[in-house]
Amino acid sequence: MKKPCTAQQAHSNYLWFLESAERGNPYAQFNLGRMFKNGDGVARDEALAFYWMGKSARQGIAYAQNLLGAMYYYGRGVEPDDELAAHWFRLAARQGEASAQQNLGQMYRKGRGLVHSDALAFGWFCRAAEEGLASAQTLLGECYAEGRGVARNYPLALAWYRKAALQNDRHAQLRLGLMYKHGCGVARNEVQAVAWFRLAAIQDLPAAQRLVGVAFAEGLGVPGDACRAVSWTLRAAEQDDVDAQFNLALMLAQGRGAERDEELALIWYHRAAEAGHMLAQYNLGAMYGRSRGSDLDQRRALEWYRRAAEQGAASAQFNLAVMYASGCGTSRNDELAAAWYRSAAEQGDAGAQNNLGAMYASGVGVERDDAQAMAWYAKAAGQGHALAQVNLDAMQSAGRGRQDA
Repeated sequence: MKKPCTAQQAHSNYLWFLESAERGNPYAQFNLGRMFKNGDGVARDEALAFYWMGKSARQGIAYAQNLLGAMYYYGRGVEPDDELAAHWFRLAARQGEASAQQNLGQMYRKGRGLVHSDALAFGWFCRAAEEGLASAQTLLGECYAEGRGVARNYPLALAWYRKAALQNDRHAQLRLGLMYKHGCGVARNEVQAVAWFRLAAIQDLPAAQRLVGVAFAEGLGVPGDACRAVSWTLRAAEQDDVDAQFNLALMLAQGRGAERDEELALIWYHRAAEAGHMLAQYNLGAMYGRSRGSDLDQRRALEWYRRAAEQGAASAQFNLAVMYASGCGTSRNDELAAAWYRSAAEQGDAGAQNNLGAMYASGVGVERDDAQAMAWYAKAAGQGHALAQVNLDAMQSAGRGRQDA
């Protein structure tokens, strides 16, 4: 077993590389650049790393060209420059450097420093994948799975994901699990799906940890185990997986797999909601809305309902309309109430359709319009909304509106 390099040995290596690099040895220049890049035996210095990596790269060392491209790409030791990053990646890629081939493919995929081209990205991913680079094999699998730069082909996606997964690439393991879960290119198999998810989860991939948590929560591919569901979900949530944060909050709010704890649930809902999770925003609004203790909580409910409503959550739109119509947490505003009822009603929310019908029938928030009232009552009644059915019958009995409106 190789012994770790001591500080004295590392410094000796540095002096040897420095002497050789100053004499123009490109390999010593590369190693010296890497030492400064990693802080290995010397103080970390990205500017000096860039300097020595550039000298090596200009002498044609492919590894140095690839790393120099990465320094331009990320702005390490130099100002970011996508065109120069692509230039150096291309030089290394043409020499067969697999990581550079993958990096060049990513530049084409993202349209950074190069004209966007999924077809050219696919070509470079192919070359890197055939060299055995697991991450490139995963990217190639994605191309086949999504039809990016090549015709969609699930069996080939599966094959490339499997090659990378067997090299312990966690992203490939996740995607392979998803293919088994959804039956893409292979017979649906929850047991296989969870097996691949767990391999990726063990490597700390948050999305995989969340999916393992879901599997234990729902008993899919593994025996149901609420405690283990919470444990895996927590691991993902702590890594800022927003869906896991929402799932964890839901578990805590309902007391599934852990003692019910609404205060802790509120914390996790907040983290997910602040990251833009629509259902977390809605549930946070509902939790504050249930509290009748203060006007502040009602204002918070209004704000979170508004955020979810703006993302298109029909239930949030309905609740927001109710708050504007009643002046709860805000000044009463019938026009805004009618507008939000309409947003929810157009998505098929029966309660919103009934309430919008009532606003048209009474001329509150909108101009009175019996035909519109009848139309919205009819939509809600057709969904079995009892009050809308009563309201519709009442209007018909009173001879208001048109029955066929």
